[in-house]
Amino acid sequence: MTFDGKVVLVTGASGGIGRAIARRFAAGGARLALHAHARADKAEALAHELPGDEHAVISANLRDPAAVSRMVDETVAQCGRIDVLVNNAGIFSLHPPSAVDYDTWQEQWALTLETNLIGPANASFCAAAVMQRQGGGRIINVTSRGAFRGEPDAPAYGASKAGLNALSQSMALALAPAGILVYAVAPGFVETAMARPHLTGEMAEAIKQQSPLGRVARPEEVAYWVCCCAQDDASFATGAIIDVNGASYLRS
Repeated sequence: MTFDGKVVLVTGASGGIGRAIARRFAAGGARLALHAHARADKAEALAHELPGDEHAVISANLRDPAAVSRMVDETVAQCGRIDVLVNNAGIFSLHPPSAVDYDTWQEQWALTLETNLIGPANASFCAAAVMQRQGGGRIINVTSRGAFRGEPDAPAYGASKAGLNALSQSMALALAPAGILVYAVAPGFVETAMARPHLTGEMAEAIKQQSPLGRVARPEEVAYWVCCCAQDDASFATGAIIDVNGASYLRS
């Protein structure tokens, strides 16, 4: 895949999927703006590892609307434009309704929705304004199979990803006349630090066997489909939600 001259802003670039996405885009010649919040040092290290030069590292708390706006402005200031926004950053925390108190329940819902849904919505709004001035662009949201199958121990996560799918489709309809195309990529379990507690515990084998392939996804497999959405030939798939879950959950 070739992305020569493209500027790609990846949120959550310090995590496993974010790093794989950044590496794949950079290998195709893109210039990366790597977003991080608490782990900016890892994003800095990644910037030095990537092929090409002049990659930017931008720190922002996605829960802060002003910080999201600054993140987009800094990307343009350092890189000149934004051709692709990848809303990859997200959090997952357990809060089963039968095992937490009401205060914890409220805290988890607020934290998860602000990070996983409202932050990407704000980033999409700000990036779309830039893309409109440029004559087009791509927005690619990393969602989850949990949006479809449910997350009984982390209901706010499932709801946030369902909302992100709906946001993707709404924005695809709203922004297509401006030449801005929007996609969602929905993985299941992926070999990342966030999933490691589940993939090394007593349920690890059962989780792998959810897929007939007998394993979970590698970050590079998710990155492949994200980058596919940024290809010119993917234009007519705008609004699509692409399942990358190894047939562990099939929806009609």
